[in-house]
Amino acid sequence: MGVTGSTGPVMDRDEVDRALARLGAEHEAIETSLLALQDHAGRRLLEGAELTGVTQERWTSTEASITLLWTYFDAYTDALRTAREIRSRRRWSSREDLVELTELLNGESVTVAGSATATANAPTLHGTGSKLSERYSLATLVDRMNELYATSLDMVVAADAVWSALPARIDLLAAELQRTRRLAHSVGVRPGEHPAGDDLERITRTLTKLREQVVSDPLAFWLAAEGSSAPGGGRPDTTVYDREARALEDVRREIDAVLTVRQDAEMRIVRLRDVLSRADRTLAEARTARGEVLAKIAATEVPVVSGPPTALQEQLAAAAEYRRQAQWHRLSPLLESLEQKAEDELLRARESLTAVTAPLAVRAELRGRLDAYKAKVARHGFAEDTLLVERYEKARRMLWSAPCDLRAAEQAVLRYQQAAAELLGGPRVPDQGVPEDDRRGPGA
Repeated sequence: MGVTGSTGPVMDRDEVDRALARLGAEHEAIETSLLALQDHAGRRLLEGAELTGVTQERWTSTEASITLLWTYFDAYTDALRTAREIRSRRRWSSREDLVELTELLNGESVTVAGSATATANAPTLHGTGSKLSERYSLATLVDRMNELYATSLDMVVAADAVWSALPARIDLLAAELQRTRRLAHSVGVRPGEHPAGDDLERITRTLTKLREQVVSDPLAFWLAAEGSSAPGGGRPDTTVYDREARALEDVRREIDAVLTVRQDAEMRIVRLRDVLSRADRTLAEARTARGEVLAKIAATEVPVVSGPPTALQEQLAAAAEYRRQAQWHRLSPLLESLEQKAEDELLRARESLTAVTAPLAVRAELRGRLDAYKAKVARHGFAEDTLLVERYEKARRMLWSAPCDLRAAEQAVLRYQQAAAELLGGPRVPDQGVPEDDRRGPGA
């Protein structure tokens, strides 16, 4: 290190050579980066696009920054070339050369002429206002270029990422939307006539507007990564696109349901007619059975059987008309509703038949029980027992006469069971309210 100059200690020859090598490497790296930025597809798209909104504002500033970058780079190149020329004058640089090189390499020796065109919209170093000319050291100039390059590349990469991701996806979704619209039209799903048709119109308008906005203002759809300082750190905002894609998927499912209805509508209508016919026949059987029960069973409550609902027949006729007119979008929900109602109606009819015929089932059970006990006592040799014969005949007359009093008949069967159980030595049958004088005692 030599004597001290205006910029500090004067550099020796080795220090100058090392500084020139470092600055040369930085110059090469900066030039490579600037050329890559100049050829970046996103920058070329930004230059030719009709921009709006935040993208227009940032591109105006970024264009000025790129212009200023080249101005700084040219000044840096001139300063480096001058330093190399001074160093190449002689193999062993003189003190005057070393002083000049120290001032050039370490001092604020680079003057950059400012201009309204180049600096009006570009960010200035440390927030200072633009000047007609500014002086920089080579190190400060490198920092300034790195700062402008990072902000410019960040804007270009973000815009390019949005343009690379969203328009193509929107176009694919729009193509799928057109196919869905044609399919919907073929099955009668149209705007104003079906909610899915209205949804298709809304999705079409939204996608058209979304694509226009993405093309003209891509940065409005960019989500910067929090805490990331790398250029282009973030991702495209696909919120609106994703929402419309889900909405279109819902519409497609609705159209598929309508198509399914068109394919099997006739079979489903025939099946509906069959279910309703079975329900009507069951109700008719229940009404007939009710008359039989009222005639054969006394002292019992028999529920009233209602007639078949006419509303279901009317809706079935409407479904057949929708099918004839190919109004599949109206037929689909109607068939789904009718199928559930028809199954419910058949279940109701079966429950009515079961409720009406319950007394007959009770009588049949009592008859079977009485005959079973008679056969049992006969196997044990008590068929001619006077009390058993008497009680059997009494129960039989009640069960095989009309109208049958089920309560009295049940008591008669229980008395017969009790007498049989006592003879056979089995467990005693519960009394169930049998009168005391009708029970068989030890002295009978």
